[in-house]
Amino acid sequence: MATSRKFYRTVYRIEVLSEEPIPGDLDIEDVAREITTGDYSGLVTHDDPEELDGPQAASALIAQGSDPGFFCLDEHGNDSEDDDSDDDDSDDSEDDE
Repeated sequence: MATSRKFYRTVYRIEVLSEEPIPGDLDIEDVAREITTGDYSGLVTHDDPEELDGPQAASALIAQGSDPGFFCLDEHGNDSEDDDSDDDDSDDSEDDE
């Protein structure tokens, strides 16, 4: 059965005006820097967040080239076995102190 957790998808759009073509390999941090302190003019807008269920979130992660395990899901949107493994590790570290 799919997870009961909810996930959210928000799409940001960045419109950039420049006097020269912007190189395709420029990463988002460099684009933001050029907008705030450099020679680009920029406008950032976003859509309202869209609520996703487990299967939709798993599909969206796969479409991004990521892995459903990022949110502790399997490819069908079910909670994976690894979901509570981090909690166990944090308990062990407190015992060591």
